[in-house]
Amino acid sequence: MSSTTATPGSARKGRLLSLWTPEDKQFWEKEGEAVAKLNLWISVPALFLAFAIWQVWSVVAVNLPALGFKYSTNQLFWLAAAPALSGATLRIFYSFMVPIFGGRRWTALSTASLLIPAIGIGYAVQDNTTGYPTMLILALLCGLGGGNFSSSMANISFFFPKERKGSALGVNAGLGNLGVSVVQFLSPLVITLGIFGIFGGDPQVMVRNGDPQHVWAQNAAFIWVPWIAIAALAAWFGMHDIADAKASFAAQATIFRAKHNWIMCLLYLGTFGSFIGFAAGFPLLIKALFPSVNPLAYAWLGPLVGALVRPFGGWLADKIGGGVVTLWNFLVMALAVLGVLYFLPKGSGGYALPFGPAEGSFTGFFLMFLVLFCTTGIGNGSTFRMIPVIFLNQKLRGVREGDAAAQAQAVRDGNTEGAAAVGFAGALGAYGGFFIPKSYGSSIAATGGPELALWIFSAFYLLCVFVTWWYYARRNAEMPC
Repeated sequence: MSSTTATPGSARKGRLLSLWTPEDKQFWEKEGEAVAKLNLWISVPALFLAFAIWQVWSVVAVNLPALGFKYSTNQLFWLAAAPALSGATLRIFYSFMVPIFGGRRWTALSTASLLIPAIGIGYAVQDNTTGYPTMLILALLCGLGGGNFSSSMANISFFFPKERKGSALGVNAGLGNLGVSVVQFLSPLVITLGIFGIFGGDPQVMVRNGDPQHVWAQNAAFIWVPWIAIAALAAWFGMHDIADAKASFAAQATIFRAKHNWIMCLLYLGTFGSFIGFAAGFPLLIKALFPSVNPLAYAWLGPLVGALVRPFGGWLADKIGGGVVTLWNFLVMALAVLGVLYFLPKGSGGYALPFGPAEGSFTGFFLMFLVLFCTTGIGNGSTFRMIPVIFLNQKLRGVREGDAAAQAQAVRDGNTEGAAAVGFAGALGAYGGFFIPKSYGSSIAATGGPELALWIFSAFYLLCVFVTWWYYARRNAEMPC
């Protein structure tokens, strides 16, 4: 790496950083760290809002029957799962947008796009004769929030040096993931109050346990509108674009020929796919298995735990290695699923454990899911630390010692490909948000209970244990990280 450093301010031309060398310790200490942290702390609330809009249907869908919407249980599961399907697909494209358009521009525009589903849902839920196709389209539009994750993570990965990437990405994603928990916690509260007055529309009648009550269901979406506008403006006027981060799609597309890109996609499907899938399906699963329990009183705690521990997963991976953390994490995930199976009500499906409480135990079931959410968060942090390190190390392996120019080019190429791989892994991982809720529904329809789906999840986590050990964690592994 060149030892050339820039004096404070010399790297900036307006919102464009013409010189950005975070691996240079002098540059990092003089001005790089301050700029990187500024962009990180603007990125976090923008990503938080993206997750809130992405997962708003996990709570809206639960309330629709009580509001008089005549949708079937299968249609409700589709509304909860559809944002994950569209969000995962959009992430594939969003993965490559930052080097093409610039991180500042893309963050501002993609955040502003969240206004479309937020405003649309707010109006649609006020009329219980709204057709199901309209609701499904709005659910799919919430995928705009899901897409933002890939571009946000790719953008932040450019700003930090290798030894700080795990922690920075963990903070960005972890605090951003809190949007899932907050939307599930806040929505039941804000719909009980006419907080927007004449601007928020009329209340609706919600019938619960035979008792009618007035609610403002539109507030679950409208509450995010002013904050989305503020976050988009903050991104436009406060963040930066990095000149060296510019790259065409063709330059980034080299990751599709990289074996480790696809391996890490598999592992991230096991961590983040589980997090977002469990979060999307948890309220409906509680309602199906324990009808006497109010799912919205508990469901938000799982995503909260998963989001809060994600920065710890990144930090731990920085300290002892992402491969080691990820391996043990997947092993605990497999065991936690067996714990969930133990506490399920028996007799609901043909694949139940032959032992455990016959009536099931909500307390045990809930605690095992909290363990699962915790491990998904740790695994999210550790896997996202692994990806940029893998691609950077690959590029640096072929560089002759002492060749500063070649080393600088290798770092630029490694960071570009690593950022694209981070975004692409985030895209494929997000499909877990669709498959897990639908797996519950399919398993219940086929066998009478969710046990078959859970057995498949446990087997998948054991596969991830082996893959992680073989490529990244064993002695003489191909790519220790």
